[in-house]
Amino acid sequence: MKTAIVTARPGHKARLSKIDPNDAGGLKKEEALEQFAELREEIAALQEVLYAEHGRSLLLIFQAMDTGGKDGAIKNLCNGLNPAGLRVTSFKVPSPDELDHDFLWRAHKATPGKGMIGIWNRSYYEDVLVVRVHKLVTKKIWKARYDQINEFEKILTDNGITLVKFMLHITKDEQKKRLQARLDDPEKWWKFNLNDLKERALWSKYQQAYEDAINCCATDYAPWYVVPANHKWARNLAVADRVLRILKKMDPRYPKLRFDPKTVKID
Repeated sequence: MKTAIVTARPGHKARLSKIDPNDAGGLKKEEALEQFAELREEIAALQEVLYAEHGRSLLLIFQAMDTGGKDGAIKNLCNGLNPAGLRVTSFKVPSPDELDHDFLWRAHKATPGKGMIGIWNRSYYEDVLVVRVHKLVTKKIWKARYDQINEFEKILTDNGITLVKFMLHITKDEQKKRLQARLDDPEKWWKFNLNDLKERALWSKYQQAYEDAINCCATDYAPWYVVPANHKWARNLAVADRVLRILKKMDPRYPKLRFDPKTVKID
């Protein structure tokens, strides 16, 4: 299946300005929706096996600019999955307790247990994005965090967590449309935050921060995937396709039984 997703790995740096957020991989919406439904069924089947195996876990991290589609991508991916084997965590502004610890403390507590699929809406990458753009710490501090993140992700992957990071890539014009859509629909007013406009004014700085974070923290064990996300249906398909590929590569297996089912009699 062809999707427009771009993989950032060591030696193959991503340039956001060179990646077209409108790229749908040559597919039409109807085709993408049909393929997405099929992929989601396959993902659900493999999730059941991963949960039963209870030996490893999968962690999906979603990052994006405001209105980039994190909620929508997560919602569409999760629909049909077994909630018993799923844990979704949304990282908001750090609480006072979290600020009293290192920036990775709250993330480590949220990592998925064996057999689980963990999905994060934002993550510790905010500490090299928002923190950098707003100059909440010095350059020396946020720059050192790239290596700290890589080391942390190596610990996770060495301990049975398959880690996948998605950056949902939209244009500034698309963000404007989505913000305006919230203003035009009374039922979406609750989603609109005046602070989003202040963040929007920092667009170019965020783009540079994202690009540096992706390229500094793209490793063989924890790759970054840049997903063209102006078209929501293309975004959903690209994410589902990548998740399915990764689950197939993980190749989970049902555990061996410790008894012979043929010898069991239920009265």
